[in-house]
Amino acid sequence: MIAKKMEPFLRNNSAIRMMFEEGNRLKAQYGPENVFDFSIGNPSVPAPDSVRQAIIDLVNETEPTVIHGYMPNAGFVDVRQTIAESLNRRFGTDFSARNLIMTVGAGSALNIALKSIVNPGEEVIVFAPYFLEYGAYVGNYDGVLVTVSPDTETFQPNLKEFAEKITANTRAVIVNTPHNPTGVVYSEETIKKLAAILEEKQKEFGTVIYLISDEPYRELAYDGVNVPWLTDYYDNTIVGYSYSKSLSLPGERIGYVVIPDSADGSADLITAATIANRISGAVNAPSLIQKVIARCVDEKTDVEAYDKNRKALYEGLTKLGYTCTKPQGAFYLFLKSPFEDEKKFVEAGKKYNILMVPGTSFACPGYVRLAYCVSYETIINSLPRFAELAKECGLQ
Repeated sequence: MIAKKMEPFLRNNSAIRMMFEEGNRLKAQYGPENVFDFSIGNPSVPAPDSVRQAIIDLVNETEPTVIHGYMPNAGFVDVRQTIAESLNRRFGTDFSARNLIMTVGAGSALNIALKSIVNPGEEVIVFAPYFLEYGAYVGNYDGVLVTVSPDTETFQPNLKEFAEKITANTRAVIVNTPHNPTGVVYSEETIKKLAAILEEKQKEFGTVIYLISDEPYRELAYDGVNVPWLTDYYDNTIVGYSYSKSLSLPGERIGYVVIPDSADGSADLITAATIANRISGAVNAPSLIQKVIARCVDEKTDVEAYDKNRKALYEGLTKLGYTCTKPQGAFYLFLKSPFEDEKKFVEAGKKYNILMVPGTSFACPGYVRLAYCVSYETIINSLPRFAELAKECGLQ
């Protein structure tokens, strides 16, 4: 017998992962070059050469008991200090090692933040569409997920509804920019308005509301778009980060949490999050890859490759009659389904070996997500298949 809490997950397994597995099956059947798998955000751009070299050098140079041993649960002090100094250079902040906790990717970062602040029954607000695992993360600590409906004109947060849904029981708000699944970057104007609403509601209810910024796509922005650094706008901000996308290291599971001194009760919060890191079962982030990050902290991924894919896919699909918001960041395109039920469109796409993720997986039906972090050849070769699909759906 499995735990009752796990039963809903068996009934609603991740559509993204299911599509990923379907892609593997189709590739084995038809050949990888004949399958157009846009299901999962698995970077096609390789990690920088410096990452590989850092791994080699560290293994050859460093005493095994150091590189493979235990360290403080928050992570190596020198690694955290190196990252803090990098953030200070880039964003004009004043962080030190004590403000950072190394985590097992962004998922772990968000979980230890939520574990540290959310009591059973307290509310966490998210903006649809959103990465559906947020609901699972909040549920891990018996919190209540509150969803703000999408503004499908801009996919900026619906701030009017947001203000209405904040209550005395609101403990946190999760934002994600650059955004999965839409590729939208929340504007500075949006962030300022959101912060002002939070400040007003904290005063109204006499409570503390934390803003949790989920930032695995921070470096992936195009056309000179500015990605606001949220601690500049709201004191009670907690930042969760992952190197999965910026350094193409999703399998290494490495990220961090930033808890600024300006956050309410920051000293206790940092201690609580460090303990949460340990008792979650992760204990600490992987030791070798922490040291690698310290040596490669200012390396950048090949954003130009993703930008090339973005332009080719967006321009190609809109010419075929499809409708979508032009992505400003991340590596996703959110396409409006020609059918009211987007799952029908997803099934139709499979006939042409096109794999897309339904918008219901992000609490936004009527749309599909395409992850364009694939090869450029996959983008170009998919367009004739999308043309056939457009004809079947009555777009041409």
